[in-house]
Amino acid sequence: MGLGNPGPPYQFTRHNFGFLVLEYWAKEKGLSFRKAPFAAEWAFLGREIALLKPLTFMNLSGTAVACCLQELGLPQERLLLIHDDLDLPLGRIRFAPKGGSGGHRGVQSVIDALGTKDFPRLRLGIGRPPQGVSVRDFVLSPFTEEEWPLVKKVIFWASSGLETLRTQGLQKTMSLFNRPLPEKI
Repeated sequence: MGLGNPGPPYQFTRHNFGFLVLEYWAKEKGLSFRKAPFAAEWAFLGREIALLKPLTFMNLSGTAVACCLQELGLPQERLLLIHDDLDLPLGRIRFAPKGGSGGHRGVQSVIDALGTKDFPRLRLGIGRPPQGVSVRDFVLSPFTEEEWPLVKKVIFWASSGLETLRTQGLQKTMSLFNRPLPEKI
C-alpha cells in the first residue's frame, strides 16, 4: 500500500511519494487502478499481490488498509506500507520489517487501525524542511524542478526493490536496497 492524498492538488507532493512509487510499479506491470469496495483504489498482480491507494486522505489511511486486509483475508504481515520519510534524505530508501510512525500521521493511522506496528515498510526519504518552513507545508509541497531527476531515480530504484521483494523476500531486498542509490540507474 502506498500512502498519499487523493486529487490533483496533491499528485506530485512529497507526501504522495508512496502513491508515485506504487503507480509507477503498476504501470510497469501493465496494471490499472480501479475503485475498491471501500475508500480506496486497487489493482491486482495476479492472485498474489494487491496494490492499494487509500482515498481517505493521509491521516485516515488506516481505515482503508484495515478494510483491504479484511476484504482479502490477509494478515498485517502481508502488508508493505510505502511512505515518505523526513528522517531519510531525498535519494535514500529503506525497507524494514516493522517500526514506529516516526511522527508520520498516515503511518500512525495504519498502526492504530491494525493495533500493531509489526508490518513491513518501504520508507522513501524526502529529507527535512528548510529552516523557516513547517513540516506540514514541506510535505504538502511538490518536489522542485531540480529534485525531479533524483525523484525519478528513487521511483525506479524503489519499484525495482518491490520486484525483488516479490521474488526474493524481505531480507534479500533489504540487503540489496538499503544503501545509497547506484551511480547509474
